[in-house]
Amino acid sequence: MAQVCRLGLLLVLLLPAVGASMPGTVIRLNKAMLSYVSKVGKDPLQQALQVPVPYFLEQRGEGFQPTRIQILDVHVPRLYLNFIDGLGVRLRAAANFTVKVFRAPEPLELVVPVVLLADAHVAQGSIGTPVVSISTCLLLFNKAIVFDDTHSAPPELLVLVQQHIRAVLRNKACLSISNLVQSLNVHLGTLIGLKPVGPESQIRYFMINAPNITKDYISLDVNAVLFLLSKPIPIPVNSTPFTLPEHVGTSGAMVTLGLSQDVFDSALLLLQKAGTLNLDVTGQLKSKDNLLNTSMLGQLIPEVAHQFPEPMPVVLKARLSSTPEVMIHTNNATLQLQPYIEVLAVASNSAFQSLFSINVTVNLSLQLSVSRVKLQGTTSVLGDIQLTVASSNVGSIEMHKLRALINTVFKKPLLDHLNALLRIGVTLPNVVNLNYDNPEIFIREGYVVVSSELSYQS
Repeated sequence: MAQVCRLGLLLVLLLPAVGASMPGTVIRLNKAMLSYVSKVGKDPLQQALQVPVPYFLEQRGEGFQPTRIQILDVHVPRLYLNFIDGLGVRLRAAANFTVKVFRAPEPLELVVPVVLLADAHVAQGSIGTPVVSISTCLLLFNKAIVFDDTHSAPPELLVLVQQHIRAVLRNKACLSISNLVQSLNVHLGTLIGLKPVGPESQIRYFMINAPNITKDYISLDVNAVLFLLSKPIPIPVNSTPFTLPEHVGTSGAMVTLGLSQDVFDSALLLLQKAGTLNLDVTGQLKSKDNLLNTSMLGQLIPEVAHQFPEPMPVVLKARLSSTPEVMIHTNNATLQLQPYIEVLAVASNSAFQSLFSINVTVNLSLQLSVSRVKLQGTTSVLGDIQLTVASSNVGSIEMHKLRALINTVFKKPLLDHLNALLRIGVTLPNVVNLNYDNPEIFIREGYVVVSSELSYQS
């Protein structure tokens, strides 16, 4: 069973179910994937084809003598895989079965050459997972080769033994492949399970239509449900479906992943609703470099100095009531945040007193990367942080005097907080033990392309 599961995982590489994704994502598996699976799939296929052979009844005199037959080894020197337009994947393999016939007075060993042909149909299951089934399976046999040409076994016996072995392989080899596919479907069913995005948020992937299968690739559209505190959150639906253009990304890549604007909008919506983008910046009163105190503010706002003759700590509470906006243009991705910041000071009774509040607009560049199965990002501030007064409990505020201080005390904590969140990342379409390897990212108008190899980690 372990060998079957191992081959099953390798065959996953052939399928559009290499993952599922956020809304508006297209996953395209290319011919290079088939070449990779052809190389790494030989050994597990050899082990899966080592099926048991029942006793052969050899006629001796007026009765029949049961003779034990065992497959000693299966060698697959050649394995070819190719896409079938509108169906799935075709497997062609040359296999040599080394068979031992335990016959008195001396055993007989022979090699049975077989050509295995099988077509795997890939469809959409009722629960939104890929379903694979063997639509055709055929074994073609060549003449068996006897190791010892001087063996005394009569030619008639060799013919009967070959017929017995061929009948067994026709039945059991194809049955073994069908059982392998059934195990594969169970494994693919785990794709609809919840995957954590943060401590209180998850994502669940599923297919939204049948795969698009051509002679060059398999691709599919998938969707995602985002959960916060175990409850699904509504996602804005784009009326224009995303389609991945032909010939994008790196030529020869195993997988080409197209991520539309919806992917980023949905991820940021989840972060915003979870409150993880909110930020508190607190000044340390005893620190020599602390600028967040009433004494410093009092130099810029006279009423603060009047209300707080002694220096007291100041806190910036940044909250996002609206979802951050991502802009994706050719070779350029930016992020805009519009937090509302309330500035509070600790009063003499240790309670917080609101001083004033400001509306903030921050424009950031967004650099994307992929690590294993996670889409990650880093940001840096573009230009100056824009500030306007929303309300004030300390009289008139001259924002041009306050702007430098707010930029100084808010920019670094904001970037540290955002980059820590973006380093956690969002899980890309993936299968257990399968990682993206040497990915390249291309920013196009309105979408992002990830071209990558894949590596299987057992």
